[in-house]
Amino acid sequence: MTQSWEGKSKGNKLGYRIFIGLLRIAGVGPAYFLLRFVSFYYFLFSWSSSRPVIDFYKKAGFGYWKRLRTLYRNYYVFGQTLIDKIVVMSGAKVPYTFSFDGEYNIEEVMAGGRGGILISAHMGNYELAAYYFKRLPVKVNIIMVDQEQENIKQYLESVMNDRNLSIITIKDDLSHIYEISNALRRNELVAIHADRYVKGSKTIEGALLGEKAQFPIGPFVLATTFKVPVCYVFCFKETAKHYHLYSSAPKEYTANKQIAIPEALNDYIAALEGKIKVYPEQWFNYYNFWEQ
Repeated sequence: MTQSWEGKSKGNKLGYRIFIGLLRIAGVGPAYFLLRFVSFYYFLFSWSSSRPVIDFYKKAGFGYWKRLRTLYRNYYVFGQTLIDKIVVMSGAKVPYTFSFDGEYNIEEVMAGGRGGILISAHMGNYELAAYYFKRLPVKVNIIMVDQEQENIKQYLESVMNDRNLSIITIKDDLSHIYEISNALRRNELVAIHADRYVKGSKTIEGALLGEKAQFPIGPFVLATTFKVPVCYVFCFKETAKHYHLYSSAPKEYTANKQIAIPEALNDYIAALEGKIKVYPEQWFNYYNFWEQ
């Protein structure tokens, strides 16, 4: 049976509250230790999520044993990124360091005075990139789908305690378009993922790792509608307490949409494949990505 992403995250509000409390008291060390056992459990028994990831590594050209080793590493690093994300959002003391290839690209976007769009994927830990942006004089608006569980989203918003970060929710009445437009007029950044779509939404086809896949068309429509600079931005975990951020040079897609949208998609896929080669264990789409 194939899987698809349904736009929801697992967990509940009480669980997040308890976990945040433990992290504030004990720090990330004990959580990382327990995570090794949790990761091994998922490695052994969560076939529904393991199968598509193994298939992904097969398409990436990995041999059998390398696929298994990378699968366990995938679960472990994914758990670490969740812990790190909660630490940052909860307002607890942050023990992480950062390096950034392309910070000047973001500065160039802000100097233009028209705002910009940051397009990323469910790889690494993009939320920590937003945390890093706190040191820059810029506000980041993260776009989320309306299907995310509201109680979790609202609680995380309440503990973020950060004026430099806000959430714009995609809604059926398209009111989020006005919020995005206003944010860009204020010379702010709008961040969105472009690797997942909810069933029934409009998609565009592209070839990832040599095989056709569907991508949400929305991010690329935004990039070509507002005609502001677009950067492809990623944030990867390299050690227990160090992250590496990347930003491509800003590019504007001003041609006719029939030309500009496929061009933006191809640029995104090229950036995505480049990072997959370097950080394959940080691919966090646990469903059949190539399902038609």
